[in-house]
Amino acid sequence: MTRTVDPSVIPGDHHGVPNTSATESPARTKLDLRRFGAWRIRRKLMALHTVFSIALAFIILLALRPAIRSVVQEAEEHACRAAMALLAASDAPAPSTLDGMAIRIGSASELSLSTQESERIRASGGPVRVNREDGWPTLAQWLPDRGVFLEVSGKAASARSEMLRLYALTVIALLVVYFLIALALEVFVLPKNVWRPIARLREADAAVQEGRRDVELIPESEMPRDELGEIMRSRNDSIRKLREHEDALAHALDQLELVANDLKRKNHLLESVQRNMADQDRLVSLGMMSAGLAHEMNTPLAVLKGGVEQIAENPAAGVQPARAHLLLRTVNRLERLSENLLDFARVRPHSVASLELRGLIDEAWELVRLDREAIGVAIQNEVGADLTINGDSDRLTQVFVNILRNAADAIEGDGYINVAAERSTREGADWVSIHIVDTGPGVDPAILPRLFEPFTTTRLDARGTGLGLAVAEGIVREHGGVILVNNTPDGGADFEIMLPVHPPANVTTSDAPT
Repeated sequence: MTRTVDPSVIPGDHHGVPNTSATESPARTKLDLRRFGAWRIRRKLMALHTVFSIALAFIILLALRPAIRSVVQEAEEHACRAAMALLAASDAPAPSTLDGMAIRIGSASELSLSTQESERIRASGGPVRVNREDGWPTLAQWLPDRGVFLEVSGKAASARSEMLRLYALTVIALLVVYFLIALALEVFVLPKNVWRPIARLREADAAVQEGRRDVELIPESEMPRDELGEIMRSRNDSIRKLREHEDALAHALDQLELVANDLKRKNHLLESVQRNMADQDRLVSLGMMSAGLAHEMNTPLAVLKGGVEQIAENPAAGVQPARAHLLLRTVNRLERLSENLLDFARVRPHSVASLELRGLIDEAWELVRLDREAIGVAIQNEVGADLTINGDSDRLTQVFVNILRNAADAIEGDGYINVAAERSTREGADWVSIHIVDTGPGVDPAILPRLFEPFTTTRLDARGTGLGLAVAEGIVREHGGVILVNNTPDGGADFEIMLPVHPPANVTTSDAPT
């Protein structure tokens, strides 16, 4: 007994429903392929064996059908010829049937023979095959002695039963062959070459996931010499490389831990060094502050020294009121320097007031002239009398003193210093630009980029400490301004001080426009 499979039912789906449409949608076909791909290998093989056997049986039956039918038709035709010869030789009335064959005697019209067929049958003198709609073999012969046509048609029951028997035997033979092949595969081929290697692979993979390194590699003796064996060898190589990388990573982690501990120890030492450097920085800052303070006190001390020497030389002459007023201002300046030092230490904001810029410059030049005895140097103060600025009077005076002193020292003889100022509005703020231009040789281009750094100087005598311009740049920066310096085409230096008319409170960095 054969089993027919409905191709419209999804293979392996026990709840499949035959399709009613002639074609399936792409989504349904894709779903069928996914379900088939999810089957176990053994189930796939059984399904493929069954489909292959059914298809092979169908193809063989289609191939045998023409040959078997031709043999059966030849046997039936042979039986018809034998019956016709027997009837033609007998004078007895012909029966209507003989061994399942139909017999008819009559004229051409009675036998439904066409004119061409009747002429052909008369001319042949023997049995001639004619075509009938029922498809059975049919022979016709002209009986001249009787003047009628004899027609014999029918099928050989024994031959057709043998044909069906042959079909049945073919199907049974195919089923037996399929069973024997499936049995041989399941007993002799698949267990050793497929199921056992796959099971071993699964065991080895489970060992990898569970961390059992002693059984995670497949022995060479358990590997077949086919594609599965190649997969097993490739898997073993991958596992070995993975373990090598893991061991290298573990070693690297150990080294990293050692390095981390060493870095931790070095970091501790670095922190100690940083603390020592901070102490050193404080000492350096203290030294620079002390040097700057001493530098700033030189000018007022020189003024006091000159006044004291004058009094000591002629005590009876006394001190002129202008000279006494200057000495008083100098003492007040020393007091303010001391207060500024305290302000710096306590980080207190400086006092801000409205100042006449021209008067600040005149006062600064008077201090420089008395200090340096710059008899041959003249100053041209072109700053307008109505130009005012907000800032700290003492600290801005320090700025002009330091820059004017630098200009007077640079001239070293006859020359002049020109001071001019202009007011402008930039980026919505009011600014004052003060230009102090001297007729000296200018600034050495080698030190021009670092001119405002502490201890930058070209003078190696007692007058050059390299702090004056650094102090001036710091004070201007505190007022929210900036100092620029360039050499003029005539050879002198041009110091430009840009200050905001209304500096922000407690400014420590320059906000000057560029």
